[in-house]
Amino acid sequence: MTRVATDDGINLHVEETGTGIPIIFVHEFAGDLRSWEPQVRDLGRRFRCITFNARGYPPSDVPTDPAAYSQARAAADILAVADGLGLDTVHVVGLSMGGFAALQFGLSYPDRARSIVVAGAGYGAERDQRERFQQEAITIAEALRTNGMAKFAERYAVGPTRVQFQNKDPRGWAEFVAQLAGHSAEGSALTQLGVQRLRPSIYDLEEEMQALRVPTLIVTGDEDWPCLLPNIFMKRTILTSDLLVIPGTGHTANLEEPSIFNQAVERFVSQVEAGRWRSRDPRAQSESITGMNKG
Repeated sequence: MTRVATDDGINLHVEETGTGIPIIFVHEFAGDLRSWEPQVRDLGRRFRCITFNARGYPPSDVPTDPAAYSQARAAADILAVADGLGLDTVHVVGLSMGGFAALQFGLSYPDRARSIVVAGAGYGAERDQRERFQQEAITIAEALRTNGMAKFAERYAVGPTRVQFQNKDPRGWAEFVAQLAGHSAEGSALTQLGVQRLRPSIYDLEEEMQALRVPTLIVTGDEDWPCLLPNIFMKRTILTSDLLVIPGTGHTANLEEPSIFNQAVERFVSQVEAGRWRSRDPRAQSESITGMNKG
């Protein structure tokens, strides 16, 4: 394990497993680097797996300035990890909040991204849900500060896209809840207000995503309801993307279905490294169902 400093003086806790092609894993709001244990144990046998705790998640620093938390900063922190480890280019795998950060990393630093995996990203993206999502972030921050992490974890862990994990793997789910309960309430509140609440909608990134040429794998569970339509939108918009929908799965696809998730990531990274990833064939973009309406 090591500490990496960001350009604004925040120290991030970083851990590494394995050697070879580097993959940086970026965790969700309710997780931390331990959330990637099923991936590190498996993929660490063949790749250099790098995990880190985001700012606000001890033992990384918990800055008290609200301005220290943002979507742009989350992407820049991935770059700081790569720079701190002396890595020129990296594959980035992110879930939920980390998926948004991985996407932003690909958009902001395309020359540093070998590929990106955007998993479980889409919460609050729908335009008719933006105001509700932003208000919920404020409500969550208030609850964290008032009631603490343990009370928050009890309720948050049985949300409509979390119960799938509980039903499939009660033991793994209980471990997830215990880890969430140990997070910093203030760091989590500031993350909700600065990163979650203020991040741009995926739909507002359409023009940038149309220009993106970084190989992209989009992953969602078919019961991760807020992510389904935004993920289809990303698939249609990013010409170098594939979309994987995992059946009977909620928000934490990497924990619910680690074998499927790991196989998909390994296949994707291997194809990119072999130069076999491709941009979409223009003929697949016709608005005609059959393509027979061409003059």
